[in-house]
Amino acid sequence: MSIPSGAPVAVPQVPEAVHRRRWAILAVLMFSLLIVVLDNSILNVAVKTIASPSPTGLGATQSELEWAINSYTLVFAGLLFTAGLLGDRLGRKKILLFGIVLFGLGSAFAAMSGSPGELITWRAVMGFGAAFVMPATLAVLMNVFEREEQPKAIGIWAGSVGLGIAIGPITGGLLLEHFWWGSIFLVNVPVVVVALVAMAVLVPDSRDPKPGRLDPVGVVLSIIGLVLLVYGIIRGGELADFTDVSVLLPVVGGLAVLVVFVLHEKRSSSPAIDISYFRKPAFSAAVAAIALVFFALMGVTFFSAFYMQSVRGWSALQSGLLILPLAVAQMVFAPRARFVVDRFGARAVCTVGMLLVAGGLAAFALFDATTPVWVMCVVFFVQGTGMAHVMPPVTVAVMQALPREKAGSGSAVNNTFRQVGGALGIAVLGSVLSAVYRGDIEGHLDAVPAAARDVAGESIEATLGVAEKMGPAGTPLVAAAQDAFMGAMHVTAVGSACVALIGAIVVAVFLPGRPPARQEAAQDERTVPVEA
Repeated sequence: MSIPSGAPVAVPQVPEAVHRRRWAILAVLMFSLLIVVLDNSILNVAVKTIASPSPTGLGATQSELEWAINSYTLVFAGLLFTAGLLGDRLGRKKILLFGIVLFGLGSAFAAMSGSPGELITWRAVMGFGAAFVMPATLAVLMNVFEREEQPKAIGIWAGSVGLGIAIGPITGGLLLEHFWWGSIFLVNVPVVVVALVAMAVLVPDSRDPKPGRLDPVGVVLSIIGLVLLVYGIIRGGELADFTDVSVLLPVVGGLAVLVVFVLHEKRSSSPAIDISYFRKPAFSAAVAAIALVFFALMGVTFFSAFYMQSVRGWSALQSGLLILPLAVAQMVFAPRARFVVDRFGARAVCTVGMLLVAGGLAAFALFDATTPVWVMCVVFFVQGTGMAHVMPPVTVAVMQALPREKAGSGSAVNNTFRQVGGALGIAVLGSVLSAVYRGDIEGHLDAVPAAARDVAGESIEATLGVAEKMGPAGTPLVAAAQDAFMGAMHVTAVGSACVALIGAIVVAVFLPGRPPARQEAAQDERTVPVEA
């Protein structure tokens, strides 16, 4: 065959030896990503157990449960900038191996935690390791696949998140039914060992031939700003008062530090994140969509565990099985999202996907204590289908906006906004849930001993724990707690749906539509003869 005169020739960017084993490498990357995603989804079904008094759990409060999740996510998000830059500079395989080893060690120590404080600390160590795992997996992917195959590979990569969502709750439920709560972290250790061996054998190393300097000032500013901001929001939920000085000071301080962070990044010669990327509307819309969809979804995932276990009375395993439709939808549709994007364009596909997510979240506002299981399964499937048509296209938009040698930085941007959005979703929506619940339950705590009223009003688990100690006299309090939680869940679900609708508007306005030339180019390729 020959190529028409003047037509560009696609030059292979990947060495032939690497290209031949690219699918095996992708399988290893998915396995590495699995342990990071699996850990978070396992913890979601274990929150009720960890909140139970010793020896069943750790007696963690609502705030401590949120910090057990957020300590991981905030350290993860705060270090993603540096992890991406180190991968580009020192080699992505080395960074990946380091992150997995650290994640495994943090998991082992988290399993042995004797208090909520210890659990929060070791979860932060796990977040430190995960920060070096996730951006490296996507950066390696971009360097072992040619550009035309990258959307397919990213779709499969995103689908592996669905696999983690499915395996996590089910595995967590099985472990909690047969072992102590720490087993949900200890299970990561054998997975880490297998991943290390597979990576050492199959994954090639790659790096940026012209890396810039590190930006420790930017990293420190981002961590301080995020921790202050989210702490203030969680504190507001605890007090049910967002005007308290102990809430306003960290919130305002966090916002101020984040403003300084942005100004520093603009002036730095080697910024942790290149702010100029955000001048492209499509790039900004893509990362905003990532943040907003996880903001909405993580908040709902957090309270849905309490709904299924505390209100409906289902076990951790049963709650995990109910998440299966969401995971199956992601596994089925995410790898195929590129076909829909090719036909209708990223704007239309992502807008419809965000609307499906919003509809699924809004449906929680209609749930009650007798909602049929099949209805919940349909709602979760709709949510998973929506996410499967949002995450792959926006990830492709982010990653292909940057040169291949900057894949670590691009992956860091993608995953940072995802994790920050999730952390803020848990903090903000968790605070709304806590504030509304406390306001509704306070009028029903008159029969509770005065010394226990503050604790009883903090969360539904705390209320049910006090009611259990009261014996038959606590029966009316159980019904009041469930009613108050349902009211708080409905308010939070509406808020989540509104956030997803904002995401739909963002992608509808700023993401590019289907390029008109694509169809014509495809037609030309079919009709123009090519000479040898």
